[in-house]
Amino acid sequence: MTDIAIQLEGVSLDYPKQKSGGGLLREVLTGRFKKTRDAESWHRALDTLNLTVNRGEVVGVMGPNGSGKSTLLRVIGGIYAPDEGTVRTRGRISLLAGVGVGFNRELTGRENIMLTGSIFGFDRQEMLAMTPSIIDFSGIEKFIDEPLRTYSSGMRARLGFSIVSHMDPDILLLDEVMTVGDYDFRKRSRTRIEEMVRGDATVVIVSHSPFLIRELCDRAFYLEDGQFKTDGDIEKAIEQYESDRDVD
Repeated sequence: MTDIAIQLEGVSLDYPKQKSGGGLLREVLTGRFKKTRDAESWHRALDTLNLTVNRGEVVGVMGPNGSGKSTLLRVIGGIYAPDEGTVRTRGRISLLAGVGVGFNRELTGRENIMLTGSIFGFDRQEMLAMTPSIIDFSGIEKFIDEPLRTYSSGMRARLGFSIVSHMDPDILLLDEVMTVGDYDFRKRSRTRIEEMVRGDATVVIVSHSPFLIRELCDRAFYLEDGQFKTDGDIEKAIEQYESDRDVD
């Protein structure tokens, strides 16, 4: 259906418990590695997940550390290939997978803008035209020509969100970045997401913040051990999250 932006059907993904180098992991994640029958050597990160997200919808994902939240975003974003099931998406995808992930720490902020744009398929002229708005939104003009290794985590989060949100993606995937930075930037980021959604963008947010989930999301799921434990109801997801956190 044309209104569906993301559809997962029976998606599962296994990780090797013991990694013998980046080559092995790369083969596993791209589906080129032939797995043995020794199930004890593997960890099931995602377990038969089904999810449908419509255009213009904001969906939140909550859960404990190691529950599969970040893996889920990477599967939707096409970075990881599932072992079982199918993933269908419509349109351009931007993934902000944590604070500073994908940046080159030795390059300046400005150079990282250009680098990220090229990775997402934008040419040099497009990125040069986009850069002033990205810098202005990020609020780090004074530091934009300094190497990223001198940035705080909040500054890296500002720059990352500013870049991916200015690329006008059809699908925006955000992994634990909306609670980083000062109040003013978080407020502007939420406003930016609302503007994107009004333009029919689809957003999936991984967050530990009940306030953020309530404020931004149309639906939310609680993910644990690679499985959804709630049905999309926001309050049920938050209740489950807070209940499990109290037990810990």
